[in-house]
Amino acid sequence: MSDQDRISEVGNTGAGTTYEEPLLFELSREGRAGYSLPELDVPRVLPEEILPEGSVREDLKTLPELSEVEIVRHFTRLSTWNAAVDFGLYPLGSCTMKYNPKINEKIARIPGFLLAHPRQPDALLQGFLELCYELESQLAAISGMDRVTLQPAAGAQGELAGIMMIRAYHEARDEQRTKIIIPDTAHGTNPASAALNGYKVVEVPSSDEGILSPEAVAGAMDDDVAGIMVTNPNTLGFFEEHMTAISEIVHARGGLVYGDGANLNALMGVARPGDLGIDVMHFNLHKTFSTPHGGGGPGSGPVGVKNLLAPHLPTPVIQKEVGAEGPQFRLENDLPHSIGRLHGNFGNAGMFVRAYTYLRSLGPEGLKHCSEMAVLNANYILARLRGTPYRIPFDRTVMHECIVSDAELSETGVTTADIAKRLIDHGYHPPTTYFPLIVPGALMIEPTETESREGLDRFVDALLSIAEEAKTDPDTVRTAPHHTRRSRMDETKAARHPVLKWTPEPPT
Repeated sequence: MSDQDRISEVGNTGAGTTYEEPLLFELSREGRAGYSLPELDVPRVLPEEILPEGSVREDLKTLPELSEVEIVRHFTRLSTWNAAVDFGLYPLGSCTMKYNPKINEKIARIPGFLLAHPRQPDALLQGFLELCYELESQLAAISGMDRVTLQPAAGAQGELAGIMMIRAYHEARDEQRTKIIIPDTAHGTNPASAALNGYKVVEVPSSDEGILSPEAVAGAMDDDVAGIMVTNPNTLGFFEEHMTAISEIVHARGGLVYGDGANLNALMGVARPGDLGIDVMHFNLHKTFSTPHGGGGPGSGPVGVKNLLAPHLPTPVIQKEVGAEGPQFRLENDLPHSIGRLHGNFGNAGMFVRAYTYLRSLGPEGLKHCSEMAVLNANYILARLRGTPYRIPFDRTVMHECIVSDAELSETGVTTADIAKRLIDHGYHPPTTYFPLIVPGALMIEPTETESREGLDRFVDALLSIAEEAKTDPDTVRTAPHHTRRSRMDETKAARHPVLKWTPEPPT
């Protein structure tokens, strides 16, 4: 089949303006262009003449050729295929898909921020450096930390940086510690960060209440333990009530306490991790402080530390100096005990501007209210799901998110995966599924603070409708979704045998 035949066949196959979009390479026609450039005023040179051998692809001689309107329409149509927080509730538990206020976008587009170059001298970046310095100070105040670095490019890299600093701290004291304690409710990046730093992971089980007990931590703690990594609130949605006692146990044996800040959205303005004995923690600007998440990112994972870890912060750090001409800000690279640079430049700068705008627009009371509303919304969903076919494995007051499971629906043959797929037909991105691992068939729901009661009711009604459908028409649920361009995909094959490049069909 020729490219044009395929385009005709898969063109407007849906209703109205729903398109099945071909690839740019399939839309390409020789001679079309979406740009107009002036004549070259330097000699024309072919890439293969100046680039090292092997730098030019042999299987892709040119890029697609399309007009401007074809390019615009292609990407605009693709954009309508995506679930987004601007379309509706995005209830991913532990990922905190918060609404991104548009004032943040407006401020990030101020020319002085938007057009700044990372290689400008400090003297020409004073406004940006001052913003970053103030953002560091505000994050430190919110968390109870002494210093903050904005450099890590995401939460996972923030974790890595935190454990690198813990390792550097022990090495500076000539201690060769080999283990990190991690609860069974941890995010998967926690053991990964520990392992990447050469540590052995020691898993500690949660109690029957879904939280860590001091006794369990004490039993795992010895002089080989470099530290413990704790998510608080944890991934079951519960506040770690014994956090202060746990920190004391770890500190008494010379270990340090890492706080996974992924769920800080439930605590900001209410409790400070640093006051609970946390020595180092990361923030997710794209979770807690409303900067774009996922494909709208990039992410940003600042790290806060207590003063004992400040000598090991990644470089560069921002220094503020007050002189006769007022405060001046500069990037300092001379930290002899630093873990080094983590980012090609200073960090994902646009996210700093957005997070700073969010903090300044809300203020302390606004941040506290966000936490209160996030907790209220999660508990409202949990209350509406009590007594329904969704089992609640730990039925107690939660913080920012709640967990239910498919256990009561097992006799119908409908699973958590089926429920998630059927929710798509109701217009919702599914919640997090099958996590945390200690709850079989888990659905992990986090509504965040901006959802209205009416919106929450619509989402819960969809869940209840699916539960009823599982009893009366289980096949419909097991074969969902039915109202998407594609139904069930072979996810295992997609993961193991991805198609990463387009190969043109031979001409017919």
